[in-house]
Amino acid sequence: MTGDQFDAHVTGRTITFRTDTNPAYGIEAYLPGRRVMWSAFDGTCMYGTWYESEGDICFIYDDDPAPKCWATYLQEGAMWATFINVPDGTVIYETDADEPLICNNLSS
Repeated sequence: MTGDQFDAHVTGRTITFRTDTNPAYGIEAYLPGRRVMWSAFDGTCMYGTWYESEGDICFIYDDDPAPKCWATYLQEGAMWATFINVPDGTVIYETDADEPLICNNLSS
C-alpha cells in the first residue's frame, strides 16, 4: 500500500491485529494527522506517528525513536503487513474484532 492508500484505509479507525500464533497481537488507533496510539492489550499505550518510506509504512513512537517499518498490503478489504526491520519479520493481520483501546498509563 502507498502512504495515501494506507491513510485512506486506517484514519479514524481502531484496528485489532493478530498473528498466526497470537489472536490478540495488538490494537492501534489511527488518529488525524498521521498520529497513532498503540497497545499490546496490556493497558500500556504509546503515542506515535507514521510515514511512508521507500514504499513501506514506518512508525516512530514517542518513547522509542527507532522506526518500525512494515510492508503493508490490502486484500479483500483487510490489511496485513510484514515487519521489515528483521529478516523473516512478524506478519500481522487486521481482524474484524471490535476491541476497545484501553490505556491505563495515560492521563486524560
